[in-house]
Amino acid sequence: MKTVYTDLNIKFRIGDITFSALNIIYEQFQRKIPKHSHGLDSYEIHYISQGHGTAKIDGKIYHIEPNALYITGPNVEHEQYPEEEDPMTEYCIYLKIKKNRTQHRDQADMPFLNLFEQTYFWYGADTQDIYTPMQQIFYELEHEYTGYITQVETLLQQCIVKIVRNYEIQQRSPVHFAPSNLVDSKYIIVEECFLYEYRDITLQDLSRRLGLSTRQTERFLKENYGMTFLQKKTEAKMSMAAVLLGDLNHSITKVSDDLGYSSLEHFSHAFKKYYGVTARQYRKQL
Repeated sequence: MKTVYTDLNIKFRIGDITFSALNIIYEQFQRKIPKHSHGLDSYEIHYISQGHGTAKIDGKIYHIEPNALYITGPNVEHEQYPEEEDPMTEYCIYLKIKKNRTQHRDQADMPFLNLFEQTYFWYGADTQDIYTPMQQIFYELEHEYTGYITQVETLLQQCIVKIVRNYEIQQRSPVHFAPSNLVDSKYIIVEECFLYEYRDITLQDLSRRLGLSTRQTERFLKENYGMTFLQKKTEAKMSMAAVLLGDLNHSITKVSDDLGYSSLEHFSHAFKKYYGVTARQYRKQL
């Protein structure tokens, strides 16, 4: 049993390194794999999902069992021998890396890229569930559903991260996401205010949270949401009104009170203007 994907231009990039997946193989070994090694900047990922066997790597014997993971880098000699009674099944990905010499390695990528590059051999039990992305890679390549190229590239990136996490054993990253910029934060402020504070939010209060004048706030809402403050607040209150009217335990008067209207008449007028039917008719339609 063997599935091979080769001669595919599968490339993905992390920082200043371009990874090329030259060979992607799933195989249950019925044969011995003789001693061999790979050239400069070449790394082979071996994950054993089932079965047992033996690997001889740079002259040392390793007993292979399910969930074994081993990486063989440039010039590392390795050979494999499956057990006849329970031959091992392996996911294998052969990667070639190429560094962009003109690009400075970003601080965020440096720690784990350096570790991946400099680790020519590693053997151990996988602790990061690399089996899941490995399995998904073959599913994507077999079916070729929409977006499968992006999926395969993303899954291969996950494999690199999981490999390095196996090397490190749960080291915390020394670098982190930077805070979002002020413009992006404004969208969250606006949307959460209208989602949770639709009853009492005022233009002045929203402006203060955004750090803008009321005039600038109105312009921001118009440019990004196509509505004035009052229109946006009405939309939020009417959306909640529709939810509350679906609950028969809420009388229409209670819905009006919960939304902060000064009277039932005021609520009824606003509701009919927005939806084109009265609240009572809307509830009957539900």
